[in-house]
Amino acid sequence: MHRLDHSRHGLMRESDSLLVIIDMQERLFSAMAEKELLADNVLKLSRFARIIGLPVLMTEQEKLGGTLPQIREELRSVEPVSKVDFDCFGSETFVEKVKGMNRKSLILAGIEAHICVAQTAISALPEYTVHVVADAISSRSARNREVALERMMQAGVTVTSTEMVIYEILQRAGTDIFREVLKLVK
Repeated sequence: MHRLDHSRHGLMRESDSLLVIIDMQERLFSAMAEKELLADNVLKLSRFARIIGLPVLMTEQEKLGGTLPQIREELRSVEPVSKVDFDCFGSETFVEKVKGMNRKSLILAGIEAHICVAQTAISALPEYTVHVVADAISSRSARNREVALERMMQAGVTVTSTEMVIYEILQRAGTDIFREVLKLVK
């Protein structure tokens, strides 16, 4: 059976992807637009990553408290990278961790869409394929989120959704992993 060259067609592959959860911290989260949807989808992505063994990096902006407890609980083994830069690539620790994982496709989720997510996505583009999960990012205002998505698309970022990430990486139905993951989307 002929398999498509996924990288050429822009599809995400588990073997080359890294989930990056940006600044899902309690103090920021409380001010986000559509925060329930945001939390649900970031949690789905976190659970999905744990089930299939997809590597995850989390960041926390200094002085804004910890990551939401339900996400921290799901990703107990992931130590958040503390940062002061809005662009995650401004943190040497973040850069070292990304390079050490040897993945070329970054899947970004988190907050705030128009600040840390957008700057990280655009900064990553020369070296990485970047997928931003539109229903797993937010800003304090819905308009700032919309502008961020437009700007990232203009720069060459691929905009996707939580379910698109899940089904693209899974590639096929009928497996035990598919049956386990299916519980996340039903």
